[in-house]
This record gives sequence, structure tokens and C-alpha cells, in this order.
Amino acid sequence: MSNIITQTIEQISKEKNVDPKIIISALEDAMVAASRKYFKTNEDINARFDPETGVVEIFAVKRVVEKVENPNLEISLSEAKEIDPTLEIDDTVEIPKPTDVLGRIAAQTAKQVILQKVREAERQNIYNEYSKKIGEMVNGVVKRFEGPDIIVDIGKTEALLPLREQSRAETYKQGERIRAVIVKVLPVAKGPQVILSRTDPLLLIRLFEMEIPEIYDGTIVVKSAVREPGDRAKVAVASLDRDVDPVGACVGMKGSRINSIIRELRGEKIDIVQWSEDPAQYAANALNPAKISKVLIVDPVEKRMEVIVEEKQQSLAIGKKGQNVRLASKLIGWQIDVKSEEQKKQEVLSVMESLTSSSTPLSELEGISERVIERLREAGIENVERILEMGVEKLQEIPGIGEKTAAKIMEAARDMFEEVEIEVPEGMELPTAIKVSTAETKPESEESSSPAHSGSSTTEESSAQGNSPEENKAYREKENTDMPEQP
Repeated sequence: MSNIITQTIEQISKEKNVDPKIIISALEDAMVAASRKYFKTNEDINARFDPETGVVEIFAVKRVVEKVENPNLEISLSEAKEIDPTLEIDDTVEIPKPTDVLGRIAAQTAKQVILQKVREAERQNIYNEYSKKIGEMVNGVVKRFEGPDIIVDIGKTEALLPLREQSRAETYKQGERIRAVIVKVLPVAKGPQVILSRTDPLLLIRLFEMEIPEIYDGTIVVKSAVREPGDRAKVAVASLDRDVDPVGACVGMKGSRINSIIRELRGEKIDIVQWSEDPAQYAANALNPAKISKVLIVDPVEKRMEVIVEEKQQSLAIGKKGQNVRLASKLIGWQIDVKSEEQKKQEVLSVMESLTSSSTPLSELEGISERVIERLREAGIENVERILEMGVEKLQEIPGIGEKTAAKIMEAARDMFEEVEIEVPEGMELPTAIKVSTAETKPESEESSSPAHSGSSTTEESSAQGNSPEENKAYREKENTDMPEQP
């Protein structure tokens, strides 16, 4: 009997890859459960397996006391002395229980407990092994289908490929081989613990590592990858060796390398992008095949940029249903807004027009009474800018406004104009260009001569509006000559 039990423990240990100590512990727990069910007692029952004899001993543990108050947990000193004369008060004694009386029901209970413990040990082993492999690619075989989900045999266990992790361009048959990446391992689950994915960008990266030797040996590095599974993907690569072209190496001779990856992904189109530290250049590369005219950084903190393209290139840059710009934005980690040169020109002109045509109401004048403002309105003056154009002498011609009042009005208007001159450029939401700005090429006096200049900081932007830099300068000088002298 001892040999049979010992051999059974060893056999289960090998088949299930479970430590024999776990099986022995399960056997002891099973015998305790069976004993409780048979004896129907609240005693503290323990079990101990002897590997030499192959016998499982069952006993009740009790504490030695002077006066017994709880017979299930206590034993009198006199009774304890009969078992072991050396026992004293507060010692514990093990009282043997018969095992031969345990029947078929107890055996079934023991079997269930052992199976449960072994399954728990198996799951823990699977979790310990596969949790270290999250992000790795595994090969498997389609074993069966559970609704829209696929159960995949990956060797030591079954894995789940849920519908949400399946590419819409792919269908599988039972027995078909499949590659996927491990994205999650569940510590406790009724079904498969290992969750696979065919849509995660990690699968694309692992396929690149497998098919392209330069990536495997570290000469080329995959910086980022994004996908719209079954349709299109973008992969950013960089070379650590100046003599190695990262894009060409990934494409291979006549597309041999990239085509094998495309076949594995069932025809998913893949754009290989050269990575760059410069976000503007990176964006231009990521929007390939569109040709980019200019990249403008709108907000470097929030990572927002504008990409300017020719009219005929705009649809290509945006892509079908916005796919190209959407993938490029995810790839570089910046929000990208694609605009045509004409759209940008109109936008800049609109901002410039709003600056030159904006008017300040008379009610904004500080220190001027409503009575005086009403007289100004009666004279046809509706805004502060008109006061500055008239000057003090013409203001004095208005009935009811003398020299001192005219001077006071002009001073208040000039103060208001100074505020507008300072605040308007700060409120402008014109982007800062990546390319060289006019602030680097023009004298400082010219740079500060016009508030409109600070919102359009590149010579390229001037050209995009249809004006040469000289024409813009002449426009600013004319604007300054028309402006009253600042106090």
C-alpha cells in the first residue's frame, strides 16, 4: 500500500509538474476533510503522511487542563497521563483517530480535495512561468472555438485569443498554426489564464525582430509602432550605425523582408518611418508619402503642431478617413493638424486683419465722464482709435470740449492704445515656426516696431501670404508713420 501511494504521488508530480510536497499536503488536507465529514466533530483534527510507511495518520489535537470545559479541544490531566505520563498542564496531546472506518463518501471527498489542490498548484506554476513572458511572441495551434473567442494550444497550457484581440482581416480554422503575443496572465481564472493578442503593436515589433537581423543584433532599433489592425501600421526605426540605412534594411531586397511580415499580418500595409530627435522632421517622415512644406510648433508643452502642405498634398497627408495623420500622431506622440498653404495664408491674414481693424469702445477710456463720452459720440467719434487719428486740436473743435478736456481725453486714449499694443500679440494664437525666424535676421528696432510682427515670426510665412519680406517691412513702416507719437 505504501508503495502504491508513494508511486501515485510521484506519478502525479511528473504529469502535472507539481512539487510532491504540494501533493502530500493536498493528501493530508483531504484526509482531514474526510474525517470531519465522517466523525461530524468540531475537534482540531490534523493529518500526517509518513513517506516511509505510506500511511496517513489522523489525530485530534487537545490541550491538557485541570478542568475540562470544551471536550472538543481540551483533555484532563489524568486522561492525558494515560496516553503519555510525561504530559503536564498546558501541554498538547495528539489523540489518534481510526482511518479504516472512513468509507466511500470520505474517499470521494478526499479525491475532490486532492484534485482541487493539484489544479491550484498547476495554475500557480503557469502563472509563475508565463507572467515572465508578457510581451513575448509564442507559436500555437488553434485547438477549438468558444463563441467568437479562440482557444490556442501553446504547449504547456491553453491560451485565449479573445475577439477584441483578433484582427478583422483574419480568420482561422481548427488545427491552423498561429503566432501571437502574450498580453496578460491571470493569477486565478476558470478558463485559460494566458491571454494572447494579434492586434497589439508588440506583435509587429516581435515580427521585425525575427525577420530583420539588424534589429535582432541591435544595429537598428525600433523606436515606436502603431497599428490599425488589418489595415495599416507605422513603425519608426533608427540606426546606431551611420553606414546602415534603417528603412532600407527593414524593407529588404525588393521588399523581401517587409513582405514576409505583411503576409503574416494578412496583408496589413506597413509604413517604415525613419525616427528623428527633431519633432518637426519626425512628423514630416511619419506623414510619408505626403510632401510637407513646413512644420509649425503650436505648443511644445502640450505637444501640438501644425503641418503645412500644398493643396494637392493635403488629402494624401490626412489619408483615408484621417488614417495617415491619425497613425502619424500616435507614432510621434504629438497632436498634428494638417493645413494647406492657402488655409494657413487665410488664417494669418485673418489674424493680421483683426489686429489692424479692431476698435476700442469709448466706454473703455478711464477717467472720462459719461457726459464727455456722449459729446464725442454726437461728434461721430465711436472708438478710441478715431480719437488718436484726430489729435488734440480737432478734439477742441467739438462743442463743449476745451483744451484741458481734449488733452485729458488724448492722454486716456494713448494709455489705452499702449495696453492694446502690448496685449494683442500675447493673445494671438499664431504658431512659432520651427524654421529660422525673422527675429534672428532683422535688427532689434525693426522687431519691436510693430505688434503684428511678433505673431508672424518667419520669412517663410511672409512668402506664404504672397508678400516679400521687403513688402512687409514697407507695410510696417507705413503703419508706424500713420501712428501718433507715443507719450
